[in-house]
Amino acid sequence: MNEPVIIKLGGSIVTKKSEDGVVDSAKIKLLAEQIAPFAGKFPLIIVHGAGSCGHPEAKAYDIPGGVTKENAAGIFVTHTAVSRLNRSVVASLREAGMEAVSLHPFGCCLAENGRLVSAGVSQIKEMLSLGLIPVLHGDVVMDTKRGACIVSGDQIVPYLAVKLGAKRVGIATDVGGVLANGEVIQEINRKNVGEIDLGGSSSTDITGGMRGKIDELLLLADEGIDSHIFAANRVADFLLGKNYGGTLVRK
Repeated sequence: MNEPVIIKLGGSIVTKKSEDGVVDSAKIKLLAEQIAPFAGKFPLIIVHGAGSCGHPEAKAYDIPGGVTKENAAGIFVTHTAVSRLNRSVVASLREAGMEAVSLHPFGCCLAENGRLVSAGVSQIKEMLSLGLIPVLHGDVVMDTKRGACIVSGDQIVPYLAVKLGAKRVGIATDVGGVLANGEVIQEINRKNVGEIDLGGSSSTDITGGMRGKIDELLLLADEGIDSHIFAANRVADFLLGKNYGGTLVRK
């Protein structure tokens, strides 16, 4: 099997993050149309964020603080919210002509103290061998220490990249890359990350905002795999290997 390509679609572009639970169908359709011409050219895995679908529910039930019988009802509520978003993403991908299939982390992942220890790698390999495009997402998953936890798409992407030997990882966002003073930072690495103000998220985000994303991508860079952050309308440029005008995250 050829090396897979992993694309992360940020929660800010698949939902309207200022409106709880609102899926941005128009943006998802445009993303699907950009990706569709590349389907079948290489194994492809898509991961999307939860955006405004799932974050409010997880916060309301305090899922990040750990799950006991007292707040276990939040598992169903949170998973239902993100699953609804996932259905919309997969439907758009399929309408664009791709053999996309849902793979919910709640059913295939396990965490230990908030970190993934398994993520359906064997299932994904079989899917890729059949030409399918697995579509995962940020989700609530069972946790051997906390009962359950939230695992973001930003944690799923590097985990799968390492386990599956992906060499191309692209992160589509609602801006042109990582910004500092309104300008795109061309490269982030271990040496310069401390000098960059990564700020936070202006909406409900329990997974660490931009700082959390960069921390995960730097862990991936430590494994020798670069990642690329770019605007949603530059997905095709990334897949073509062209200049995408964004941010490179490397060791």
